[in-house]
Order: sequence, then structure tokens, then C-alpha cells
Amino acid sequence: MITIYLIAAVLIGTGLFLNRGKALNYTLICLFLVLQCAFTVYACLHYTETTANYFTFDSLGLIMLLTATIISIPAVFHSYIYIEESEEMTPRSRATYFGAIVFLITAVSAAYLANHIAVVWIFTEISTLSASALIYHHRNKLALEGTWKYVFICAISITFVFIGILFLSLSFVNAHSDDLSYKNLLAHSSLLNSSWLRLAFLFIFTGFTAKLGLFPMFTAGVDAKDKAPGPAAALLSSIVMCMGFVGIFRIYVIVANTPLLHWASLVVGIAAFLSLFIATVYMIKVKNIKRMMAYSSVEHMGLVMLGMAAGGIGYYAAVLHIVLHAFVKSSLFFQYNQLYKVFRNKNVYHLGNYFKYNTTGAMVVLFAFISVTAMPPSGMFVSEFLIFRSMFEANQLLLLIVVLLLLTLIIWAFAKSIFKILFIPAVNFDESTVPVISPWRSTSQFILLGGAAYLGLNPPMIFVDLIKTSIALLPH
Repeated sequence: MITIYLIAAVLIGTGLFLNRGKALNYTLICLFLVLQCAFTVYACLHYTETTANYFTFDSLGLIMLLTATIISIPAVFHSYIYIEESEEMTPRSRATYFGAIVFLITAVSAAYLANHIAVVWIFTEISTLSASALIYHHRNKLALEGTWKYVFICAISITFVFIGILFLSLSFVNAHSDDLSYKNLLAHSSLLNSSWLRLAFLFIFTGFTAKLGLFPMFTAGVDAKDKAPGPAAALLSSIVMCMGFVGIFRIYVIVANTPLLHWASLVVGIAAFLSLFIATVYMIKVKNIKRMMAYSSVEHMGLVMLGMAAGGIGYYAAVLHIVLHAFVKSSLFFQYNQLYKVFRNKNVYHLGNYFKYNTTGAMVVLFAFISVTAMPPSGMFVSEFLIFRSMFEANQLLLLIVVLLLLTLIIWAFAKSIFKILFIPAVNFDESTVPVISPWRSTSQFILLGGAAYLGLNPPMIFVDLIKTSIALLPH
């Protein structure tokens, strides 16, 4: 089935790139959504099966695939609105935009399910090329700068992953096997050479931080989300970050079943703390609301990795948190388009009194702020609490205190900007130019925020079981 899915998606994406007709473009993108949903249902019905030798419908892959499919539907819907209202839209830019969306979602979905690290590497590179077309959508200087920065850093990161794969193959010499599938690596984990495995993990981990939005290669993602259109930024801050997490998580499972577990956790923990620290510094001083949301993602990826490094219940919390973050942060970026339509600016100084101009959209921003800062009754409160609990149980009390202090600063900085946007009148703002925005445009954001709260506070057992199965191979 995945072969059919990939071929069909490539044909649809190519058709979008080659055709300029509006009706045909919208027909093809809707056809892709049907294909994506059908493939997701098929994957759920064939749980644990391996197809085409290199793809397995395992629990982690299914969680991420479901997340990607759910977010992809509003992403396409809001892209349609964005394209229709864009003053710079041309038939070529519309076709390129939707074609890139198709290739990005397809590459990410395939990377989730790939059971071989080299296959993950291939689809990660495809996602970079697809994302670059979305980042450059505006065709201006700033978009070009963001695109080249993203491509350059991601090219370095993917090279790091490739070098890591070479080191991984060298660590596998004693096993007398050249199969680098995750299952085979795990089965022969006791035979892996520790020296080569250390190097492999360092390079692979560092490479995937570009997609995850983690130190040291987080900068590419921040600029990309700032320059890309809102719906594209939503995908970059959700499903692409989930792909980076999957890439790191799967190699971490291999290393965790060797004597290098403590060392690998230390590496992950250091990168996570530095990400949290950097996010705090930038969120205090940044005034661009879009970049602020991007740095908030860096903060949350740091929390995810802190949970994974702490172990225990932190493994469960890490998977839960990244799913909830995908729903919440994508809703914020979907709402950004409405915010920009009202103010025609993304500087906090020029935004204000949003409740007056777009009450429904302002409620989305307020609820999303409550969710993203993990305030009760946010679902992310549960996942963050479990991360803190895992750190406490791992005797990382000093680290926990510092993390809580940093989070307090982040909440203060974020709240200061969000409340200004919502309640304080903007300076020298001409209210006569404010457009009327339909409340229905915020429906998808309320659904995503409600879904995040539901999964955090009252998760269905099937979702809990999938997460538990995903982390079953990690030492507890």
C-alpha cells in the first residue's frame, strides 16, 4: 500500500507543479487529502505490519502519522484561504505552493514509518527541498535569505546524519551484517562497537536537531517559520518537528539498549537545557510575534528532550508532549494569518486590542497561550508535569529548579506580548481599514486546541497503549 501511496502522491505533486489551472490545482490537492486519509486508515488497520520491506506500521509511526494527517487537513484549508486572499498570488506560485505541500506531507509521513535509518535520511532530505519551496513563496529578499539559511543548515545537518550512518555501519562490523534496519540494530545491540556508536549517535543526533528545532541547529527552523506563510509555518512547527523527534528517538532506543545509555542521556540533556536557555533569552527580547512562536517551539522541544533524558515516566511524557505541541502550535500559526490580515504587521508594538477587531480569533490566541504555557486545564500541563516528575525521580532536583525558573521567564515574556496583542490598543492604528473576518475561520483552531486538551486530560486507552508500546523497548 505504501508503494501505491508514494507513487500516487508523487503523481499528484508533479501534476500540481506542471498545471496552472485553479480548478485543477484545488481538485488535485483535495484528492491528495483523500489519499492521505485513506493511507492513514490503512496503516491503522494493518498495525505492526511491514510493507515494501522498508516501512513498518509501528506504534510510534502511527501516532505521528495520525497527527500529521489531522493537521494536514486544516493546513490545506487555510492555505486555500491564504492563496485566494494573497495579493501576490500567481498561477505559478499557487501550483508551486500546493505541490510543495504535497511533497512535504508525503516525505514526512514516509519518514515516520521507515524502519531503516537510510530510508529516513532520504525522506528527510526530500522534506528539506519541499519546505524550501514553501519558505521562498513570497519571492522577496527576506524569503530568499530564510530559504538559503534553511537549505544550508539542513544540508549540513543531513550530511551529519549521513556521516553518522557510516559510523553506525562501522560499529556493526562485529555483527557480520550490513542490515541497518532498526529491528536488526536492536537485535544486535550487544555487538555494537561502543567507540563507533558514540560517534554515530553524536552525528545523527546533531543532524536531526535541525528538523526538531533543538540546539545546536535550531536557527534554521526559527527563520523558516518566520518567512514562510502561516499554514506552511504550522506544518514546519508540527509535523516536521515530529519527524526530527522520530529520527532521534529511534536511534536513542538503539543506544539505550547498550552500556552507553547514561552517556547518551547526558548528551540529550545538555542539548535540551541549552535549547531551553536560548529560547528564554530570545523570547525576552524578540518583538516579532511569529519568531516568538518559533522560539516557543524551541523551548518545548527542549522540554521533550529533558523528559527523554530523565527516563522513566519521562519517555511517555516526551511522546505525549510533542503530539500536544503539534496541535497547539499549529493552531497558533493558523491564527496568525487572521492576525496579520487585521494589522498588516507582525511586530508586537504595532499589534493590539485584537479582541475588539476579531473576537473569535482573539479567543483562539488566548486559549492557545494558556495551552502552550501549560496552564491548567491545558493538556500540556499534564505532559509537562510528567516531565518534571521524571526529572525529580531521576534526582535532577537542581536542574528542575533552574528549568522552572527559565519557564517562569518564558511565561512572563510570552504573556506580556500576548496580552498586549489582545487587550492594549495599538498605537496610531487606523481602525477604518480593519477587515471583517468570519468566525468560522477559527473553527479548526478550536478543534485542535480541544483535541490537545482531551488527549492530555482524558486520553483514550488506545492512544495510551500506542505510546506505551512505542517506549516499551526503552529501559525503565
